[in-house]
Formats: sequence, C-alpha cells, structure tokens
Amino acid sequence: MSAATSPSAAGIAGLDQMHGGRPPRRRRRRVVAVAAVVVLAAAGAVGYLARPFGGHPRGGVADNGYPTSLVAVVRQSLSAQTSVNGTLGYAGSYTAVNQARGTVTGLPAAGRVVRQGRVLYEVNGQPVVLLYGSVPAYRTLAAGAVASDVTGRDVRQLNRDLVALGYATRSQLSPSSDEFSSATKDAVEKLQAHLGVKQTGSLALGQAVFLPRAVRVTKVLAALGKPTGPGMPVLFATSTARQVTVALDAAEQSYVKAGDTVMINLPDGKATPGRVSSVGKVATSSGTPTVTVEVRPLHPAATGSLDQAPVKVAITTATVKNALVVPVAALLALGRGGYAVEVAGPGGRHHLVPVSLGLFDDAAGLVQVSGSGLVAGQRVVVPAS
Repeated sequence: MSAATSPSAAGIAGLDQMHGGRPPRRRRRRVVAVAAVVVLAAAGAVGYLARPFGGHPRGGVADNGYPTSLVAVVRQSLSAQTSVNGTLGYAGSYTAVNQARGTVTGLPAAGRVVRQGRVLYEVNGQPVVLLYGSVPAYRTLAAGAVASDVTGRDVRQLNRDLVALGYATRSQLSPSSDEFSSATKDAVEKLQAHLGVKQTGSLALGQAVFLPRAVRVTKVLAALGKPTGPGMPVLFATSTARQVTVALDAAEQSYVKAGDTVMINLPDGKATPGRVSSVGKVATSSGTPTVTVEVRPLHPAATGSLDQAPVKVAITTATVKNALVVPVAALLALGRGGYAVEVAGPGGRHHLVPVSLGLFDDAAGLVQVSGSGLVAGQRVVVPAS
C-alpha cells in the first residue's frame, strides 16, 4: 500500500475515540476491521522504505507483493447501523378465562383466528362468544328498572361491540353509552338469535369472553369432555398483528426510539422494512442487561406466516447527509497517531492524505472522512478483494 509505518496501540485507540464513544460491542467489531488494514499497512511500509510512494500499478500488486485496487471517494448519505437478533411472531399475549360451569364441548384448533362476534369455545353445548374489550367479564349484564341501574366500563364496551357487529345503529344505541338500556337489551337478543341460543336479552356471566382484539389461538389448555368452571383458563392466544421482538443490549437503548425505521432480514434471505413501535424502559438481565424493543413490519404479508422465527434486525443509530465517504479498508494507521488514506494521483504517483474520521457504517464497511485536499472523485488504495 503506502509508506505508512507500523501503527501504535495509541493509533487504534484513537480510532475508538474519534468514533464518538459508541457502545463497546460495535467498537470492537470496527477495530477488528481496521486492524486488518493496519497489518497490511505495516507490511506494506517495509516495501516502500526503499521507494516511498513508488507507484502502485492500478489494481495490481505493489512492490511488497500485496494485491491492491483503487476505489473512488464519494459524497453520499451515510448511516451507522447495528445488526441485532430478533424473533418474528405475533403481537400481544392473551389468556381466555372461562366463567361458565359445566363440561367443555367445543374448542378451537391451535392457529385458528377468531374475530369479534364469533364462537371461541363451547361449554355444555352452549357457545361462548368473543367480544372486544379491555375489561374482563365479571358479572351478568342485564337491564334494571331503569337504564342507569346497570352502568360501567363493561357495559360501555358491550354497547360499542353491539353497534360494531350491526345489532344496533348509532341512532338506536350510542357506542359510548355506559348504561344497559332497552336498546342494549334488544341488541343482545339479536346477538343471541345469531348464536342460536335462548333470547333472554341479558348477557350471562360465562356467555362471552372479552379480549382486546381478534385473536390467533396458540395453545389450547382445556380438554374436550373435561369439567370446567369460573376462573379456569381455556386457551392462550396472540393478536393477528405481525411483530418482531428484539432483546436489545441496554447500553444501546439511547440509539433507538419509537418511530424509527429498521430493516428486517428474514430467514429466506429477503429483507422488509419495519418501524419501532416501542422501546422498553426497564432492563432485564440473565447476563447482559437488555431492554425489549418491538418492531411492526410495514408490509406484514412479506413476513409470511412463520411464528417464533429467528430474524436479524438492522437498526440505524445515526445518519449524516452529503458525507465524504471511503471504505474502512482504505484507512491507514500512522505511526505518530491518527489515520490517512493513500490517494492515487496523475501518472501513477501516490500520496498520503491525513484524515479525520466521522460516522461509520458497519454494515456497508464505509466511513465518513475529511482531510485537506481530499475531494469526491479521487481514488484511494484498498486491499484487493
């Protein structure tokens, strides 16, 4: 390569310091890459002592016998990325808790998707319907002497569901009402008629399970023909929304925020974009402390139907626009400290240009540089691939 002398330990440390104090794990990976260049630079220095800057053949082999090539200095946007392990699956984790007493007579298969107004399972041959809501069923909902006799958040979510399912219009029943009115009673009777059960107009405890959204059954806990009772779990489920979960090194938490765009590298080798939906604030530890990061794919269909599949997530930690960029492999460690690149000039003459280092793109092997006389379009020496 060039007439750079063998680098000092301080030179490598200097690269670490100039990179802005990013987390140790990424710094180690970057230093390894630079160290490989340093070894070649040191070996090349021996060959150039007799003929400093003696002229590399373009894309050929220098006097020292090490193959090299030339690449152009360019201006472009540069992003620093880190690749972390993730698990592709579905968002949410729910448990359907039974409140009816009797014998289990119907159960869904694992993998089945159940939506609002559909039967989730059966007890004593009677359907238990899925309705949407955050308040679990804990009492029978029935009309009182007047509407204000029976009120609450559970009534409000029932009214909202009855309107959403088309058993009442908004003019008949306000979806924001928390009262069990005569309109609520009429709508419940229509729901019961659809389910094929006795039309009482009251929703008995155990006749419905409230969960936040449509569910995908992941594991059935109950067994057909077995007795069940109030408080007994019937099944586990997730939502139908695709999600990637990442256990992120807590030291890298500050680099990620909700709304950031990431790339999800799937098991089949394809990549699809995602967006960070949440970043945990409490670290858990079974060795290295981590925080949970949740990512929603922007194109869920592109992720297929795999569940609990290992993926890689490329997270952008910083971005700079219109940066002067060279490959990391072009860096030469100087004996006095600092770094340089070897620029190929007219007539095959080469010279070193000291550079200051900016942002690193570990994934692409690029680094932002600045140096006196260094401009886009110049060509610098790198080890031949």
